[in-house]
Amino acid sequence: MGFEIKRVAVLGAGVMGQGIAAHLANAGIPSLLFDLTTKEGDPRAVARAAIKNATKLKPAAFFTSQASKLITPCHFDMIGGDHDSDDSKLLASCDWIIEVVVERLDIKRSTFKWVADHRSETSLVSSNTSGISLADMAAEMPEGMKKNFSITHFFNPVRYMRLLEIVSNEDSDPAAVKVLADFVENKMGKGVVYAKDTPNFIGNRIGTFGIGSVARHMDRLGLTIEEVDSVFGPAMGRPKLGVFGLGDLVGLDTLTHVLRNVYDNATEDERREDFNPPAWLLKMVEEGAVGNKARKGFYQRTKQKDAKGRRITLARNLETGEYAPKAFPKFDSVKKAKAKAKTNVAAATKILLAGDDKGSEIAWAVTADSLIYTANRVPEIADDIVNVDRAMRWGFNWDTGPFEGWDQLGVAETVARMEAEGRTVTPWVKDMLAAGRESFYGRNDAGARTYWDPTSGAAKVVAGNASWLYFSDLRAQNKLVEKNADAELLDLGDGVLGLSLTNPSEMNALNENLFGMYDKGINALEEGKWEAMVVSAQNHERGHFRPSVGPNGNAFCAGANLMMVGMMAMQGQWDALEATIKGMQDLLKRAQYCSRPIVTAPFGLTLGGGLELAMQSAACQTTGEVYMGLVEAGMGLLPAGGGCKEMLRRYLGPVPRPVANAFNYDPNAYVQTIIMNMLSPEGVSTSSEIAREKRYIRQTDRVSLDADSMVSDAKRLALGLVAGGYEAPTPAQFKLPGPSGRSAIELQLYQFQQGGFASEHDAKVGKKIAHVLTGGDIPSNSWVDEQDILDLEREGFVSLCGEPKTQERVMKFMQTGKLHRN
Repeated sequence: MGFEIKRVAVLGAGVMGQGIAAHLANAGIPSLLFDLTTKEGDPRAVARAAIKNATKLKPAAFFTSQASKLITPCHFDMIGGDHDSDDSKLLASCDWIIEVVVERLDIKRSTFKWVADHRSETSLVSSNTSGISLADMAAEMPEGMKKNFSITHFFNPVRYMRLLEIVSNEDSDPAAVKVLADFVENKMGKGVVYAKDTPNFIGNRIGTFGIGSVARHMDRLGLTIEEVDSVFGPAMGRPKLGVFGLGDLVGLDTLTHVLRNVYDNATEDERREDFNPPAWLLKMVEEGAVGNKARKGFYQRTKQKDAKGRRITLARNLETGEYAPKAFPKFDSVKKAKAKAKTNVAAATKILLAGDDKGSEIAWAVTADSLIYTANRVPEIADDIVNVDRAMRWGFNWDTGPFEGWDQLGVAETVARMEAEGRTVTPWVKDMLAAGRESFYGRNDAGARTYWDPTSGAAKVVAGNASWLYFSDLRAQNKLVEKNADAELLDLGDGVLGLSLTNPSEMNALNENLFGMYDKGINALEEGKWEAMVVSAQNHERGHFRPSVGPNGNAFCAGANLMMVGMMAMQGQWDALEATIKGMQDLLKRAQYCSRPIVTAPFGLTLGGGLELAMQSAACQTTGEVYMGLVEAGMGLLPAGGGCKEMLRRYLGPVPRPVANAFNYDPNAYVQTIIMNMLSPEGVSTSSEIAREKRYIRQTDRVSLDADSMVSDAKRLALGLVAGGYEAPTPAQFKLPGPSGRSAIELQLYQFQQGGFASEHDAKVGKKIAHVLTGGDIPSNSWVDEQDILDLEREGFVSLCGEPKTQERVMKFMQTGKLHRN
């Protein structure tokens, strides 16, 4: 196309329009947010209010509220056929125009007429429709606009849902589609799938069929919504929301519309009746019980609390329409599967489907229905199974797509079970088995991942973004250098060594195995065997970014091995505990001051020791969704792997000595900020930009919105440092106040305790952290070395481990997974 997308117009300031504009802002892309004008007053009031509302959305739409300044409120006046407004001329300055108005063809056509009158002839135009035909929308467009028109279907909430479905047809210019796809992948971090112009495209076609199948089988088996949601959740690699919780999130009115769209338009679909909305769903929509936005749907959250202080949630009886306190059903099959899911989701699903209770029965019935239905839709809704699998993983937060999950269950075994039950299995699936191919995915001789293509009846290489770099591919290509139970070293190519954390079931907790492998990697760097190193993790076959925390979850490293720390403390092994902490400090110090660059690539949960590992490096390459924090205080501890030292370095290290020696220089404000971040839940970042504000990542550190490109981007950053003649940093010194500066901090901690915001033990931990951060018992305004702070960290950590209340916190957390404030 020969141009870049530098400015975007979003037409429609509803929830989806707000979300799209917000995520463009997250990517640093300015946009114009248009909506209809009011008859009186500020003509941009609607769009202006929408931007303000977007800053208040939960979950947050923006990485940081400051990004909202990249959105300009605009208006178009389309009342009475007048398509002109004061802002109409601004449309010509936009490279991409996204229509996000109400799902009515007449309104969309009217909007596109206005676009045609005011757009630049080179601009790309798309619709965010969830089901209206591309051909119908484009029918009245000028030819020049028609060739640049496509569907770009975002999923809600836009920031968090990776999927973007692109639909084009024979009138679409392939070059225009490629520009769009490259932009949303590389700039916005979206996962693109290519769908066909069929009802509901890919994600909603397969997803709503599953809902229809669930409804049919739950009626047959007499199950409640709580029972169904207990089955179709984490035990099957699905979100905790379950089927009906997801329905409430999407909105039952929207769900009904999507179901009807297939029922009305896919008249040849062999399972058309499964898309006919059930009577109980229509009744709920009629009475306004449409889900979370109405505060009532399948579930209703109340302000009442139970004996444990938890808010009571009510669940709907679909037969009577009445609500009662939510039950917590316990199918034996689900219980066993959930226990196994802590370490292996694929094995857990097999356990669930092999059970003999109603939970297992509905799980298998819906799974069998969905697998056959999905196979029947290829190539009708997408050219290949890869686009289908990606759509369901990226759009519905499934752990695996349908065909990936079918592989895990065993294709031959499940086909035999289906046929034994009288089901008609898709012919091309049986043809694949007859050809000797036992799974939909595999590897070729070169180690590349392949998929079965039913159209050609042969295996093809899985395509993807050129910047995606997967550790699983490197292993298949014999690039593994060394491994143990918790970490491995990999050859990333071009002289870059990779350290991969490989214990996702423990959220990659720091331990001796990991440290030992890191130490070997640093030795190899120092010996000149490698030019640089990248440290990351990929907790899934295809990549690292997963929607939830768990065995395949979205955690780079959630901290130290608390069980080990707790046991050593309770057994009084103080020398061994101190030696362990000293070893961690020395290793991470070696990494930070290594003569060759080490780039860390954290993502998701990066807490405690995981953040200390990430910070002590030459540079950091992270993702937009990163949740960083030095959270040891919640356990009654303090950061002792260099965390206190590193925060001082980031707040005080850049201060020039003349400024630090000035009469009015006061580091206490910085120290108080650091302590409050360590003690408060708000100290954990909710995005990469909040992490930057809190200095967990530097201003110079990089962010990859496309999570699957992060390792490749980190490698490129490392090689850039090498090419630039990298020199290791020098240790810093800090001018600290000592005891004279702690009094104000201790007074603030006392006030928090008295006000009920902190317990007595919280205050004790805070004082110990203040002791470290102010330099210990030194003369006022003395200069101290980094090693002095590390020594104070270690002493403070070990002493807190001796506190009974700290030991109680650690053990309670290990037992329940929840923080215990005592």
